[in-house]
Amino acid sequence: MILVKTEAGQRVLKDRSVALTPRQRTAFILCDGKRSVGDVLEAGMGVSREEIDQMIAQGLLALVGEASAPAIPAAPAGAASPAPAPAPVVAAPTAGRSDQQRYKDAYPIATQLTGSLGLRGFRLNLSVEGTANYEQLLELFPKIQAAVGPDKAAALERALRGA
Repeated sequence: MILVKTEAGQRVLKDRSVALTPRQRTAFILCDGKRSVGDVLEAGMGVSREEIDQMIAQGLLALVGEASAPAIPAAPAGAASPAPAPAPVVAAPTAGRSDQQRYKDAYPIATQLTGSLGLRGFRLNLSVEGTANYEQLLELFPKIQAAVGPDKAAALERALRGA
């Protein structure tokens, strides 16, 4: 079973409106639509299956393909609307893409790269997840490249710069 963050989950990650323990938060970040629940549980964070099931019940996580499932409201009424959840990477021509499209293409790559670093990349992963636009993600690119290496960061660079 592969889990992904819901829109409500993305909002909770940014505004911290639902209290998550550090273990839960780390496990939540690792649920990137690529790793299975077993992979997340085996990552050594000490999070239990019950805690992951609780995040699913709260509407913070969903099965891949069900990420738009209804969720509990995480932000108080009248709060600013968060940025939409990033779209999956789609192979598209890089020329003439808007900054918004570049961000939508690059964000999942950046979260996957920083999430693969485990605990040593935790802060960097939080920084990536805190970005809201292309410029912010582009500013983090040198740090991501230094952490994962130029070879692994090449896909992210192509998504960001069209290189």
